[in-house]
Amino acid sequence: MNFLRHAASALIAAWMLMAVVPVSRADDRLASDVLQTWYRLTLELVRHTPTYSPPVASRSFAYLGVAAYESAASGSPELVSFAGQLHGLQLPPRRGEGLAYDDAVVLNAAMALAAKDLFANTGPTGQRALASVDRKLREKAAAGLPADVVSRSEAFGEAVALHILAWSRDDGGAVVENMGFPVEYQLTAGPAHWVPTSLIAQQQVPLLPAWGANRTFAMPGGAACPLPSPPAYSEEAGSPFYEEALEVYEVRKALTPEQEAIARFWSDDPMLSPTPPGHWISIAMQILDEKGAPLADRADILARLGVVLSDSFVACWNAKYEFDLLRPITYIRRLIDPKWEPLLNTPPFPEYPSGHSTQSAAAAEVLTAFFGEDFAFEDATHSADGLEPRSFESFKAAAAEAGISRLYGGIHFRAAIDRGLDQGRCVGAHVTALRTRRQP
Repeated sequence: MNFLRHAASALIAAWMLMAVVPVSRADDRLASDVLQTWYRLTLELVRHTPTYSPPVASRSFAYLGVAAYESAASGSPELVSFAGQLHGLQLPPRRGEGLAYDDAVVLNAAMALAAKDLFANTGPTGQRALASVDRKLREKAAAGLPADVVSRSEAFGEAVALHILAWSRDDGGAVVENMGFPVEYQLTAGPAHWVPTSLIAQQQVPLLPAWGANRTFAMPGGAACPLPSPPAYSEEAGSPFYEEALEVYEVRKALTPEQEAIARFWSDDPMLSPTPPGHWISIAMQILDEKGAPLADRADILARLGVVLSDSFVACWNAKYEFDLLRPITYIRRLIDPKWEPLLNTPPFPEYPSGHSTQSAAAAEVLTAFFGEDFAFEDATHSADGLEPRSFESFKAAAAEAGISRLYGGIHFRAAIDRGLDQGRCVGAHVTALRTRRQP
């Protein structure tokens, strides 16, 4: 743990030195740089803050994205507010008529306040990084502007952020105790049900069992994308359930180098990556940077991506605790091979459906709706970690690979992967239906 803390400190400290790249105020490039800079920092904070499990990280990305979007929409001739479209979100503050505001200053003030709140439990190094980025971006955004425009714009951006943060308080996910492992939780008895697979004392209960009851953003509720039951539990050789477990076992024995590379590329373990939702945020950011996208597109895509990722984890967790299914390692060691080891560490929560599948298919729906069905791209999310970039012919192809990676890793049955992809497509449909652009 001390090594991880030192590594985190070194990485974030180095990142702080190169976080703000000088750019011209021409067009909306400065505001776009503000947006991307805050997202880059939050990806690092998620990577190095133990409390950011995938569901928690997805929630933070969603509120950060909505705060940024509403700030950008307030001065945009293209974007419309999410108010009345996202559950419980009322109209945010509006700019004063006839008064001058600067978009970059507004956006930085909103994102700085939102980030400091949503990532408040990051460690001292993270807190210094938040303060450093805010200071540098404030100076950059305010350069050459009249003092009254700066003060007015900062006050307005903070008002937007406070509006979004107030809305976030009662969604069910604002307070996470004991790292998300409730000490009073009682396991369900029976051979089909989840049991701990970790030796860590804290993880003798599953992660965030109530997360599926949280308020959603766009979908009607956590149960709005229901799934069929997994194959009926059976210990009989040749039964559908046994065959699913046998497939996991046999795939592990014959794992190819390419399959192992896929499993590790999409593993996205907490404290070693920006988590699975952060991986999809990273994909979007790479594409937006490569295309030199304008602020309206960046704010739109990153907000909807955060929303769909957050809703997908609520839907997935709702189903996980409805079915409470055991993990492959439990079944295989019980009935096939008591010494069996999966390639990847088994996460501390029920198996069905696959969270990677649900969130990846959901993210792919949003990105496909914007960029198109056959948008080829390269994903270099883990290049700094020594993993080779991977290329994909479409977002849906990437989502399918993310899903099957969990079979290669030995931590999911095939039904959980296939049904998770179905669930993600359902969640995605609710978010792609959101209106973000003014009608011509």
